[in-house]
Amino acid sequence: MATTAIWDVTDRLDRVIDYTTNPDKTENLDFNSSDFRGLQEVLKYTVKDAKTEKQFYVTGINCYPETACTQMSKTKLQFQKTGGILAFHGYQSFAPGEATPETAHAIGVKMAQELWGDRFEVVVSTHLDKNHLHNHFVLNSVSFKDGKRYYDNKTTYSLMRQTSDRLCREYSLSVIENPQRGKSRHYAEWKAEQESKPTWRGFIREDVDKAIDISMTFTQFIANLRKQGYEVKTGVKYMAVRPQGKERFVRLKTLGEDYTEEVIKERILHNRTPKRPQILPEPKRKRYTIRGGMKLKNKRKLSGLQALYFHYLYKMGILPKQRVSKKRTHFLLREDLRYMEELTAQTRFLCSNHIESKEQLLDFQNGLNQEISTLLDSRKSLYHRLRRCKDESQKTEYKEQIAELSKKLSLLRREVKLCEGILSRSEDMKQKLLQVRQEKTHHRKEEKEYEQRSRRSGSNRQYES
Repeated sequence: MATTAIWDVTDRLDRVIDYTTNPDKTENLDFNSSDFRGLQEVLKYTVKDAKTEKQFYVTGINCYPETACTQMSKTKLQFQKTGGILAFHGYQSFAPGEATPETAHAIGVKMAQELWGDRFEVVVSTHLDKNHLHNHFVLNSVSFKDGKRYYDNKTTYSLMRQTSDRLCREYSLSVIENPQRGKSRHYAEWKAEQESKPTWRGFIREDVDKAIDISMTFTQFIANLRKQGYEVKTGVKYMAVRPQGKERFVRLKTLGEDYTEEVIKERILHNRTPKRPQILPEPKRKRYTIRGGMKLKNKRKLSGLQALYFHYLYKMGILPKQRVSKKRTHFLLREDLRYMEELTAQTRFLCSNHIESKEQLLDFQNGLNQEISTLLDSRKSLYHRLRRCKDESQKTEYKEQIAELSKKLSLLRREVKLCEGILSRSEDMKQKLLQVRQEKTHHRKEEKEYEQRSRRSGSNRQYES
């Protein structure tokens, strides 16, 4: 059984693939520009040695895998089509234990040859790093034959799926005979679920499920969604909701078959008694008796970027660890649970290096860049010595020194990436916290006005009686 997918490559893929570090500079500056960096990144990922067993399962169609980026870039420059979609990244996954690496790769090469081999440059690689074998296809968006672009639409994807199924049958592999509609998901959501990370659409599903569980009627369901902070659009063809802080509405039917309006009404009808939301009890605090004197160190008050990150983690409900809050976390902050690894790494980086302000962060980053530049010069000098050296023992020593420098460069680049991430994320965090405060103030004002109207109407009724 093979599943397929394809999506476009338009940028550096930093939001999708975080497997690679910044690539080293190449001699040909024309093909190392930012215009083709996204193409360079995805090609580097798909032919990674650790995933393909030293490139035994990498094949180029109408190009050589080693120079695929250069060849694809030349095609774009030749037909003056360097903008827009750089390439298409295809995916074909097989059921665990069903295919061998040789079979999976042969199917991938045949499929790429049939679908795109007459007009486009393609790199096919079979990854062996998961329990299920899967093929990756990097397809140039511009044809080397006539300069026309490849268009990904329902027709071309249907042909891709049909070709994959036919080849699977030829190799005696299973096929999904009756694929259900409405099951397709965005790649970012699929990727997050594969890595067991939460998604914002997953949060909406959880909130809808919670609203269904505590409702006896469809009207109550809508009211419970609004209590959770959602704006609900009814009286339209497809019911839609908009979470707090989001600009666009999401149709509930796009969340899955269990979330169409008809199915939601059926689920509510099965509720004989509404379930009450569980309120977790406050944790029991242990008391300790300390004998003898104990000097407490003066705790330094957090400020600047450190205070921002700790405050943000507190608002997300992450800090402190024993915190059990009855208050509902804002949707915008719940959404950032997907990036907990990044937030944690950035917080540790700020604290371990005692960085509080943006100016200190920029100074630290400049120091890292200078150190990287020095190490690059040293490594370049060692490469020149290595090429001229004829003594084998000396060559081994140069190689060890180069490996050590490369290791240091990798760590320094990782820290530079953390600095860049903090600079961009801190501004985003400030905006989200400001938006949360403004919405909270707005809700308080509305509640106060509603309470005043209720009091006035109550006093008028008492006077009339």
